[in-house]
Amino acid sequence: MLFKVEMDVNIPLGFDPQEAARLKAEEKARFQELQLAGTWRHIWRVVGQYANVSIFDVPSNAELHDILMSLPLYPFMTVRVTALCRHPSSAYEDDR
Repeated sequence: MLFKVEMDVNIPLGFDPQEAARLKAEEKARFQELQLAGTWRHIWRVVGQYANVSIFDVPSNAELHDILMSLPLYPFMTVRVTALCRHPSSAYEDDR
């Protein structure tokens, strides 16, 4: 199942900078692990915001929920999820 996931990150201004750096490094490592596994298929920055738009490919809603909850920056995120399916007019057969 494909999902569009919009993530806005809002780390409080007074949050410990070293802890924030540690969480960001853990988040990057987790993202790359999921990307290499084919689960986190695409990610794009939102210009001018600490936010991204991503495409996930997972077998179920529950698995996506568990993945999102496991992200190190999840406690600072506002997340919006939209289920997707292939459009019949697409010139591609592989959901690129």
